[in-house]
Amino acid sequence: MARLLVVHHSPTPTARSLTDAVLAGTRDDAIEGVEVVVREALEATAEDVLVADGYLLGTTANFGYMSGALKHFFDTIFLEAGGSLSEDGSAGSASGGKRPFGLWVHGRYDATGAVRSVLAIVGALPWTQAADVLSVIGDVGAEQQEAAYDLGGTLAALLS
Repeated sequence: MARLLVVHHSPTPTARSLTDAVLAGTRDDAIEGVEVVVREALEATAEDVLVADGYLLGTTANFGYMSGALKHFFDTIFLEAGGSLSEDGSAGSASGGKRPFGLWVHGRYDATGAVRSVLAIVGALPWTQAADVLSVIGDVGAEQQEAAYDLGGTLAALLS
């Protein structure tokens, strides 16, 4: 059975509503053969990453960057999960297998820096972006909930 790892930091009701919609999408009745493993960003381990076949990442946008919790996740798992560094210590280009990932970000005013920072780190992991980034600014309505559901369903369906 394929395993989809969902790693998120959802400290607010608005961010949590997106996470809940993503998770509902991963568990759509039409999707079979996928185990969904959910971890808070501060609890996820390199072992969780290594045994997963695909990933969904969720974060808030904080001061133009991803949440500190998601950054801690990356700091903790990066090298053990196959991350690549260039000679100057910056994120390198990953080689090896490419497992699919998706990303959702919620911000009050701007999520550009948060999206850019996550994509920069993930680009140095043996993962490949399998869906458009869901970036939500402000309140979450039915349209954003549906997009989050679709993101979760898309990643789970790719693994089924």
